[in-house]
Amino acid sequence: MDNDIERILVAEEVIEKRLDVIAARITEDFRHEETLQVVAILKGALVFMADLLRRVPLKLEIECLNVASYHGGTESSGQVDFLDQKLPDVKGHTILLLDDILDTGRTLQAVSAKLMEMGAKEVKTAVLLSKDKVRAAEVEADYTAFEIADEFVVGYGLDYDGKYRNLPYVGVLDSKVIKS
Repeated sequence: MDNDIERILVAEEVIEKRLDVIAARITEDFRHEETLQVVAILKGALVFMADLLRRVPLKLEIECLNVASYHGGTESSGQVDFLDQKLPDVKGHTILLLDDILDTGRTLQAVSAKLMEMGAKEVKTAVLLSKDKVRAAEVEADYTAFEIADEFVVGYGLDYDGKYRNLPYVGVLDSKVIKS
């Protein structure tokens, strides 16, 4: 599997140190919330969520949303599909929305809008990675661990065709592996 990686973009140790910083900011910003409700976008945000939230010493409720926009390819399809039949109860809550990567912006914008429509008091967003590019939707994350160039990355929860999520780092996938 490591042979499929062109280069490591963000090493495991670097991710861990940055998560300490992001967790400290989140802890400070949400210290007055009785319980912080966290919503993670599946499946990509699972690793980020687990490692980040272990560093946040607040009372948390954790929900997950199954959302799809890539549909197995390397680029967003342009359509955000909510795959869950039942959505979490967010009415009156401040929400911390977690996603693995901010790319086109469509997913973060669509999910944030849906949570507000469902009665959330406020939605703050945190992403592991934010691509440096013009987005299809005007959205920026409130908390970003790393800014990266516009290239296709895997690992640390990010996948290509369902694979590579378990890599402990973020790496650039070798173009020979990507099906055209």
